[in-house]
Amino acid sequence: MMQKRPFGQTEEMISIIGFGGILVTNTEQSEANKISRYAFDQGINYYDVAPAYGNAEERLGPAIQDFRSNIFLACKTGKRSKVEALAELHQSLEKLKTDYFDLYQLHAMSSDSDLEQVLSVGGAMEALIEARDKGIVRHLGFSAHSVEVAVRLMDQFDFDSVLFPVNWVNYFEGDFGPQVVEKAQQKGVTRLALKGMAKRKWSEGEDRSAFSKCWYAPVRNEDEAKLALRFTLSQPITSAIPPGESALFDWALDVGREFIPVTKEEIETLKDLAIGQDPIFQHVA
Repeated sequence: MMQKRPFGQTEEMISIIGFGGILVTNTEQSEANKISRYAFDQGINYYDVAPAYGNAEERLGPAIQDFRSNIFLACKTGKRSKVEALAELHQSLEKLKTDYFDLYQLHAMSSDSDLEQVLSVGGAMEALIEARDKGIVRHLGFSAHSVEVAVRLMDQFDFDSVLFPVNWVNYFEGDFGPQVVEKAQQKGVTRLALKGMAKRKWSEGEDRSAFSKCWYAPVRNEDEAKLALRFTLSQPITSAIPPGESALFDWALDVGREFIPVTKEEIETLKDLAIGQDPIFQHVA
């Protein structure tokens, strides 16, 4: 049975494994329907997608039609102005064949410039607030790849959630991630995780064909990949979205059904495995 955890202070329970929209990018509609339904039947009720994921919205919309009301659907905008963000929001609603999102997020907040643009007069944050006030979106969040930007955003607005890399190599070799999780806990912001099954940056000239949807080198060994994801889920988070590769997603489903926290011994094992790896994100204080 897929385990679930509460979304923030609400009584909504979402699956500890999320469905990343990249899973259906560049698939046939029949395949998108099949994998989306399979995930739902396995107990997944948290689906996350974005306009940046190619044709994922077009594929996911028809695929979730039959069970839309039974899932927590999250989408994002990469636009930084109110006008553009509202336009993108309505395009996404149309493509996903829904009239509301359970969660709508500022996508890939990575720089001070991003932060200043979205929070300025006429910035994207105004679009999110307006959409929430109209009932088009229920919760507001953001995704980020910068510790500093994530922390500053949480200081400047009461977001419902943050979607952020929570990864063993980043933690042990890059000191990247714990600061955001800690800040979110202090502020009562729901923690949603990315990159739990990532290992390192791709090496120059390395064959990436087996994992074409990953911009980083994932953990390829099944036992190690599951241990890595269990590390992520052992942190104070609500859910983790695995990579958009079907093999890794299947491993993640196993973890979600049988999850038990990592032991001290397993943490030491991961620390040893992380030594010398090139983390996909690092925090330079």
